[in-house]
Amino acid sequence: MSAASLHLAVALDGAGWHPAAWRDPAALPKDLFTAAYWAGLVTEAEHGLLDFVTIEDSLALQSTRLEGPDGRVDQVRGRFDAALVASRIAPLTSRIGLVPTITTTHTEPFHVASALATLDYVSGGRAGWRAQVSGRSTEAAHFGRRDIPGLRLESLDDPETVRLIRELFDEAADAVEVVRRLWDSWEDDAVIRDVPTGRFIDRDRLHYIDFEGSRFSVKGPSIVPRPPQGQPLVTALAHARVPYEFAARSADVVYITPHDAEQARAIVEEVRGFGNDVLKIFADLVVYVGEDARERKARLDELDGADHASDAAIFTGTPGELADLILDWRRAGLDGFRLRPAVLPADLGAITRGLVPELQRRGVFRTAYEAATLRGHLGLPRPAGRYAGSR
Repeated sequence: MSAASLHLAVALDGAGWHPAAWRDPAALPKDLFTAAYWAGLVTEAEHGLLDFVTIEDSLALQSTRLEGPDGRVDQVRGRFDAALVASRIAPLTSRIGLVPTITTTHTEPFHVASALATLDYVSGGRAGWRAQVSGRSTEAAHFGRRDIPGLRLESLDDPETVRLIRELFDEAADAVEVVRRLWDSWEDDAVIRDVPTGRFIDRDRLHYIDFEGSRFSVKGPSIVPRPPQGQPLVTALAHARVPYEFAARSADVVYITPHDAEQARAIVEEVRGFGNDVLKIFADLVVYVGEDARERKARLDELDGADHASDAAIFTGTPGELADLILDWRRAGLDGFRLRPAVLPADLGAITRGLVPELQRRGVFRTAYEAATLRGHLGLPRPAGRYAGSR
């Protein structure tokens, strides 16, 4: 691992990751549902030379409950479609990766493949995908095609719940496989534009994928030519063995949620145990960054009526202190970090204009983009198409 090979991403969600973020004096609640707001966030992230941004999405309104709406009106509710936001932002940026969240549970892989291949073209090779499962019965009810019993915190160890989680991630693995095959279904040179013969494409260089599984039967080929990256980046958030296994099997990047360096080391060892040595492992951190970070968090907690809790570790402190933590945890074998700004755009700016210069001074983060594609930022090669030369 070279001195400057540390990777940084940010996870964008509404006004920020604190439930009361929209009430912070530095927030922009009136702008949340505008394209300019999202463009401003992503261009700021690009100013900080970050590898990529992820954009949160879901098939249900935000809720403090694991299952169903909570009836609260004092927190942000409502969001844009993440893939459409990424496509809108793409022409306004030039280097940063764009990784929308799209569920595998109720979305057809053919549509996912087309949307992300299009994003890869629109962005010039900077598209990715955070593949997410949906185990909520309320989300299934939007579609009416299947029954999902739903998840409850008190029954996560119940055999039926364990079976459901395994089934959802097995389905996700099939969905990713279909998407990847569709991205490869056009050979790189299938578009020939031969005016004298009147042939725009060479049909022999388009391939049926003929995927047959218990959940999907997809013939192909895609309607979109092979993406500029060949395979846009596939990423996943994972908290336990089943999603770790899914990430090792299907993803290029996995986000894990350790709460200290020792736990990070144990999770990295577990994930590596599935045999995918090229998988990039990022740790998620919720961050309040600045001299007044602790005071800001306390004020927001008071407004929300509860201490901010998260699946990921919560950091409060200065850019230098965050740099210390990152470099300490990095020794556990992490490739990078996905930071979740507590308040947007304030904590994002603290990352790009405080943390990044601090890491640069320590010689562990880039001072300029060295690649033009998202795979290039992460040192991942452009893979050959699986059907190339099979005609």
